[in-house]
Amino acid sequence: MNNTLSRFILLLPAFGVMPCLYGQSHPNTPDYQEVTVINPHDRGSGDTTIVNVYNIFLENAPKSFRVPGAPRFAIEGKDRKFYLGIGGTGKVTLSYDWGNPIDNAYDFTTSAIPMGRRDGDGGLIQASAATSGLYFNFVAMPGSKNRIGLYFNFNLTGNGNGYGFNLYYAYIKYRGFTAGYDFSLFSDMAAAPPSIDNEGPCGFTAIPNTVIDYRHSFDSHWSIGAGAELPMVSATTGQNSYVVKQRVPDIPAYIQYSWGGGKSWIRLSGIVRNMIYRDEVADRNRDQVGWGVKMSGSASLSGFVTAYYQAAYGQGITSYFQDLYQGGLDMVPDGAGRLKPVGAWGGYLGLQYNISPAVYATTTYSHLRNYAGRYAGGSTPWSGQYRYAQYALANIMWNITSRISTGIEYIYGRRVDMDGRSCHDNRIQTMLQVTF
Repeated sequence: MNNTLSRFILLLPAFGVMPCLYGQSHPNTPDYQEVTVINPHDRGSGDTTIVNVYNIFLENAPKSFRVPGAPRFAIEGKDRKFYLGIGGTGKVTLSYDWGNPIDNAYDFTTSAIPMGRRDGDGGLIQASAATSGLYFNFVAMPGSKNRIGLYFNFNLTGNGNGYGFNLYYAYIKYRGFTAGYDFSLFSDMAAAPPSIDNEGPCGFTAIPNTVIDYRHSFDSHWSIGAGAELPMVSATTGQNSYVVKQRVPDIPAYIQYSWGGGKSWIRLSGIVRNMIYRDEVADRNRDQVGWGVKMSGSASLSGFVTAYYQAAYGQGITSYFQDLYQGGLDMVPDGAGRLKPVGAWGGYLGLQYNISPAVYATTTYSHLRNYAGRYAGGSTPWSGQYRYAQYALANIMWNITSRISTGIEYIYGRRVDMDGRSCHDNRIQTMLQVTF
């Protein structure tokens, strides 16, 4: 272990990471919380009133452990016809990379591992507060069929390590419909294993998009969803082809079965895409159909272990894997002047160990692979083109209070290109997070 890494580890206790084993609850199913509601129409004493509006906010919020759904304080409208909650997260991370360091303080993206580095650049210390942000959770006419929900969330990851506005969510919910900026219906955000890493597994289908989705629950077990979402084709083109403006939305859908009061579920998803490009030799537009299937979910295997999982396969869907997002691998040249969809598969398995009500640990492994090489138009694979990646994580997290948490995490990532070259990166990091 080099001297810089040794000094970094010695700093961890001062940063808030204390291996104190008090216990914790499942991060996606938090315990009951009260929200302090201020009624501006109360012209009496002005005292605040404790009202249980926690579930109202939680139903309107995204289903992800990374996103706080219910704020600590809220404003109650006249006759209790609407509630507006304003909350946020303050998160500071400190990390050290060695190997081929990724120059990003909050996202460990295996496709971003440098495939070459200068001598002497084998270590990198980074710190960031960019994943801090604010959110607004608004619900009108709660308890009625005409309930309207609006959710808006942003952080500061819009300019890499330099900070910048980044819209995370901005959507409206009404009668089962969700319209606006949200993660694709082909994502299952609640199935993400907990991590300090803001991105998570390389094989995770976690991509934001502009959506019009519909979800419906038949009972406490069965639910379905379908949507129309903006196409986001990313292709590598040849000399005689280019991607044109798209005409057809991507169509995702799912069916889900839940049990254990919603703490466990299995979701089967599918997506169909129509990708249009220009064939300059034939002087006409051509299209290719992309498709994908996926199984995802979470399962409480015992009171001690919770599993998170996903397995996905398809052709022309690499843009939906976050490690290959905008990587130019939805379609590639086939060597005969046309573009063909690329086959790819990816997935992960994460296990959460509930040590006690305030402390839990997580281990995760993920793999993502594409088969663009077979369409390269020759016997030699593309030099420098991503072939597959591996991602492994282990952490221990401590909820000091319901609003303050910390933890320490190790991540290993390996990228392998089509020509057989491979490079890896290691990261150890810690964080201090406050939500309100």
